[in-house]
Amino acid sequence: MRILLCNDDGIYAPGLTALAKELCCFGQVTVVAPDAERSAASNSLTLAHPLRVREVSFPAPVEKAFAISGTPADCAKMGLSTLLDEKPDLVVSGINCGPNMCVDIFYSGTVAAAFEGAFRGIRSVSVSLDTYSSKEDFSTAARWALRCIRLLVEKNVEPARVYNINVPCIPDSEIKGIKLTRTGKIDYREEYDHRRDPYGRSYYWIKGSPEIVDSSAECDIVAVKAGYVSVTPLQPDLTDFASLNSLAEHFAKA
Repeated sequence: MRILLCNDDGIYAPGLTALAKELCCFGQVTVVAPDAERSAASNSLTLAHPLRVREVSFPAPVEKAFAISGTPADCAKMGLSTLLDEKPDLVVSGINCGPNMCVDIFYSGTVAAAFEGAFRGIRSVSVSLDTYSSKEDFSTAARWALRCIRLLVEKNVEPARVYNINVPCIPDSEIKGIKLTRTGKIDYREEYDHRRDPYGRSYYWIKGSPEIVDSSAECDIVAVKAGYVSVTPLQPDLTDFASLNSLAEHFAKA
């Protein structure tokens, strides 16, 4: 099993190290990650300046590890096109410090890196832990992620998909199991906090906490809050086929 491992929290993020250690028991791992944190970069690419790549030592027995001065999508693209000798069997991204559920998947650099694998017809996985503290122990989440990945590989699930895994930040003994879920719905009620720097210039910080709109048990955020590991299959094709079909006749007459 040849595995490309990426993330958006940076090459030295504890979640990346924890996941790499588990995946090394499952296959040959090559790490390609940003040289610094690139959270919420989504699918953005670096176009205005060159990318710098350096091979680095890594605290897990991976084949190689590279730090790149770009986004998570840059890292996955470069890994797949340039740095790996062969096409990997699996692309994995994470473990992210912070959940990636509901609408957050559209902003997530973690999920975006995994989608680069899916775009190329490779089975891909993104992994996130439901905490914003980098001081948490990521080893439990890494073990549960590997369990999910093994199940997906054993089932020989559809490639060209991202299987988005979110793990609750609770002790291993309290995790109730794994649930297949769909993306939930939340309302952030976002606000921008207006402040001034010491020179009197204005600046803003985004803030807002999510309110769960859809409390159905099959939603990713509901399952994680209830103590389950959530696995949500995502596909690159965003076409709304229901609208496409309903509008076809109307537009044909135009």
